[in-house]
Amino acid sequence: MKIVQILPELNAGGVERGTLEIAARLVREGHQAIVVSNGGRLVPELERGGARHVAMPVHRKSLATLFQVHAMRRFLTSEKPDIVHIRSRVPGWVTWLAWRGMNPATRPRLVSTVHGFYSVNFYSSIMTKGERVIAVSNCIREYILGNYPKTPAQIIRVIPRGIEPENYGTDFQPAADWRAKWTSEHPDLAGKCVLLLPGRITRLKGHGDFFNLIAALKSEGIPVHGLVAGDTHAKKQDYMDELRETVSRLGISNELTFLGHRGDIREVMAVSDIVLALSQQPESFGRTVLEAMALGKPVVGYDCGGVGELLGELFPAGRVPLGNAAELLGVTRSVINDRPVPSPVGEPFTLDAMCRATLAIYQEVIGSAR
Repeated sequence: MKIVQILPELNAGGVERGTLEIAARLVREGHQAIVVSNGGRLVPELERGGARHVAMPVHRKSLATLFQVHAMRRFLTSEKPDIVHIRSRVPGWVTWLAWRGMNPATRPRLVSTVHGFYSVNFYSSIMTKGERVIAVSNCIREYILGNYPKTPAQIIRVIPRGIEPENYGTDFQPAADWRAKWTSEHPDLAGKCVLLLPGRITRLKGHGDFFNLIAALKSEGIPVHGLVAGDTHAKKQDYMDELRETVSRLGISNELTFLGHRGDIREVMAVSDIVLALSQQPESFGRTVLEAMALGKPVVGYDCGGVGELLGELFPAGRVPLGNAAELLGVTRSVINDRPVPSPVGEPFTLDAMCRATLAIYQEVIGSAR
């Protein structure tokens, strides 16, 4: 098969990671993998895996991006892929408009993945226009059926994101040199219960709830230290300043460390005691939550969306009603005291299962009537 995946950019994120994983699996199985995006820091990794990257400015949320429709149609006509797989709305519209203008008898087959709870409107409806529509969780399937009733239920396939058990196992330990460097850089963590909140620095990630939790645990005399790991976008600097002021006001400056972007989040999770998932809105899946539980780390998180699904399946003890500060404190305290561990992570939450299911959809679509 010859498969083209299309997304805005190749920087950090779950959509980008999944795109690379599918591309690498295609190449390993002897297929051709092409990714179209505006580029980004993951391009070298993509190409090392044997896939080809084609740069095209399909990332901007602007009507000007629609000028790429003709270029996209020329590209698809020239490459003649079997499948074109859209993973985001702006490039999805560019691709669909190009695809719609091609010969229905010879154009590539169209697959889409709904990666998130997009705002419900005509603009977002593009993600339901694939001949097969992949949902990354059961809650996303319900979101599609509830908000886009014209999408036939029989074309929706639920494929959870997956982890590699060999890279995320309960026996994983960071390398000795990494651990030595970490210990020397963070001596204040010694003897503390370390709580980690991973994720980009945005209002949706629940940093305020995390800080209040740290302050409450401190007031109870529990030796605790909070870690915040994530990018701060240039446009979010004001919010970052606001977070630092909150930390100071709560009197937890000595119990809270901002780590910034980490390329070693697996290692950071491995040396943490509890991972938090406090998004203020339902998330479509919760890949970091899955990775943490695969490492054997308890996760305390809000019981909604994909995070709630994962916790219900693998670690019910960590579920907290959305926004309930008292329950968040109580559940975290119980986890600190009782040290429960998540259930083992297996199928369907493995990378192998995700890739097998995705490639099976490609083959199913190719073999079906147009």
